[in-house]
Amino acid sequence: MQQNISWRRPLFWAVIIGSLLLISLLGLLGMRNRVMAAGEGERVVTIFDGEREQTLVTSAKTVKEALDRANVSLSTFDAVEPAADTELVAQNYNVNVYRARPVVVIDGTQKKHIVSPHKSARQVAEKAGIALYPEDTVQVDRVDDILADGAVAQKVEIDRATAFTLVLYGKRTDARTQATTVAELLKEKNIQLGPKDQVSLPHETALTVGMTVEVWRDGKQTITEEQEVAFPTKQIQNKDKEIGFKEVQTPGKAGKKVVTYEIEMKNGKEIARKEIQSVVTEQPAEQVEIVGAKPKTPTGTANPTGNKAIGKQLMMQAGFGEDQWGCLESLWNKESGWNEYAGNKSSGAYGIPQALPGSKMASVGADWQTNPATQIQWGLGYIKGRYGSPCGAWNAFLSKGWY
Repeated sequence: MQQNISWRRPLFWAVIIGSLLLISLLGLLGMRNRVMAAGEGERVVTIFDGEREQTLVTSAKTVKEALDRANVSLSTFDAVEPAADTELVAQNYNVNVYRARPVVVIDGTQKKHIVSPHKSARQVAEKAGIALYPEDTVQVDRVDDILADGAVAQKVEIDRATAFTLVLYGKRTDARTQATTVAELLKEKNIQLGPKDQVSLPHETALTVGMTVEVWRDGKQTITEEQEVAFPTKQIQNKDKEIGFKEVQTPGKAGKKVVTYEIEMKNGKEIARKEIQSVVTEQPAEQVEIVGAKPKTPTGTANPTGNKAIGKQLMMQAGFGEDQWGCLESLWNKESGWNEYAGNKSSGAYGIPQALPGSKMASVGADWQTNPATQIQWGLGYIKGRYGSPCGAWNAFLSKGWY
């Protein structure tokens, strides 16, 4: 009887092993047939939609077309990977469909209800338009209070890190942490204190928002800071634009440099600093500006009658007789109409005497652009020096058309 059992045992295992090999072979043949079933211009696409899986051989050109032919519809908030507009060019594709579901995102006292297909809690929050810092923690949990959180299956809770200022060996940094005490903070940031290092707060101090934690080392040491390099500015004058006009043609960009200092600390306070090295890591870009170079033309209401009265008085004071008045009145009637704002656009002459250029009259007064008395005084001096008298200037004008 025992001999019979011994003889049958190898036969039993041979049958089992043979069956397993046959099953494997059939599986390989099935896979081969599925791949081989794809003809020219066709692809084998396997769609994973939750618990549902289906494979089809299709001539669809894009993932979206393949989904349509498989009767897989997508809502506005659903996601698909590869993207729906991906062109199908390879022989085989696996397409994953992620169905959107209602989620409530809780950020402190703020709640935001969204519909999201994403599985990652951080990705859900970021796609909801919520800015996250690397130190913030985000986790998915089930909704316990349907009345409070709404008819949603999941909630994403954000645990904000504590914002504080860290001054590490003289370098100030805005930082965040999940630590609750100074000791935990030092460990989290991998700050290993040396024998001469000191901390501004006791290690057991609880961290609060806006707190400043300083770590320093008494004695001389080096620190490195990144600083901004101001960009140079190039100005191009435009004579068609008035003075005061400015337009940026090419915006400048500040550069960056890394500066190393030797500093001396005493009781946590910097008492001396010396620059050791400065290396520009990013060159600044020049800013090009267009600036006006054309003098502004003053505007105002001219008073020819009043200006003539001033002119006659100043003419008499300049030593000319009353007989010269008719010539002076006629001369400047022709030149400017006794208008202190008169300007000749073609020549640049300006004012009652039409000085060319008008800025010549600044030798009498800085208000030459608006003060008729300043202009008249300059004009009388010009006439006296060149023609001797107003009538001499008037005769020259009649002869040449200018004086």
